[in-house]
Amino acid sequence: MMKILVINSGSSSIKYKLFDMPAELLISKGTLEHIGEKGSKFADHYSGLKTILEKVDSVQAIGHRVVHGAEKFKKPAQVNAKVINGIKECCAIAPLHNPANLSGILACQKLLPGVKQVAVFDTAFHQSIPEHAYIYGLPYDYYQRLKIRKYGFHGTSHEYIAAEAGRILKKPLKKLKLISCHLGNGCSITAIDKGKSVDTSMGFTPLEGLVMGTRCGDVDPALVTHIMGKEKISSHEMERILNKESGLKGISGISNDMRSLEIKANAGNRRARLAIDIFVYRIRKYIGAYLSVLGGLDALIFTAGIGENQASVRSRICSGLFRYLRKKPAIIVIPTNEELMIARQAYKLIGTPR
Repeated sequence: MMKILVINSGSSSIKYKLFDMPAELLISKGTLEHIGEKGSKFADHYSGLKTILEKVDSVQAIGHRVVHGAEKFKKPAQVNAKVINGIKECCAIAPLHNPANLSGILACQKLLPGVKQVAVFDTAFHQSIPEHAYIYGLPYDYYQRLKIRKYGFHGTSHEYIAAEAGRILKKPLKKLKLISCHLGNGCSITAIDKGKSVDTSMGFTPLEGLVMGTRCGDVDPALVTHIMGKEKISSHEMERILNKESGLKGISGISNDMRSLEIKANAGNRRARLAIDIFVYRIRKYIGAYLSVLGGLDALIFTAGIGENQASVRSRICSGLFRYLRKKPAIIVIPTNEELMIARQAYKLIGTPR
């Protein structure tokens, strides 16, 4: 048996779960918020993790969520100096996430010296995507020099629900064609063939793809420079608008919360209804594209906040979607559990302690 502490270290929060592996028994969990903010009792991630470790004991290994592993990390990695340097290098393309993830790793090194740590990367599951699906239509030199390509995210979630779908359908993953829809405030869709990601909606950053809570998803790239010129705004402000003021929030002018939008739409608010219509349409369009990529479909899976809890949205997405297919795919709702997936991968890599 091994007690594995799973850490999801964000810029101002730390989520944790402690598992007893391989029994997959959840022992404890919690969240610390407002880390580093004015008035907070947690000045940094070190003080936050110190508080967490006062609540748990006998930790034998630690699994960390790391958002971006670029092409350096195609699978989970045991933390050492080389891995830490690799995560640092990826900070340039994930400045909002990787520095916070790294802070959690470094704090654990100080607080639990000698305890093995494993980094599990959101991007790793998508490293199986073929070159023709991840290269952008830009000068190839940008990929060679700057590693600009589609990376995809939510990989740990997509991998977990794919495995669960195989269990539910009582079929090996190697015999399944799946489309997984992670629909929360951040949204992504992945085409999974024989247990491998073959395409996904998010790209170089989590901004590409579906309309999300506050992210725009796919737009004409020329719009960016056009708006910057017309509105006389900086690239930093433009990035903030695309990431924080767009999507459901930007279209509706009300909220990024689908529950609130459904209430407003049912009461007759036109823009709330329009935001939901666009959200649903974009998802249906991606599912249709990935159905073509896969050449068939055994199951369509929904997960995360909207995917798991908003039955009316799922119904609209699925309505008439597969009417031309002779064999209709299963439609499954699976609660995601990224922390358990991280614990599994950490246990698999480290193994039973001697």
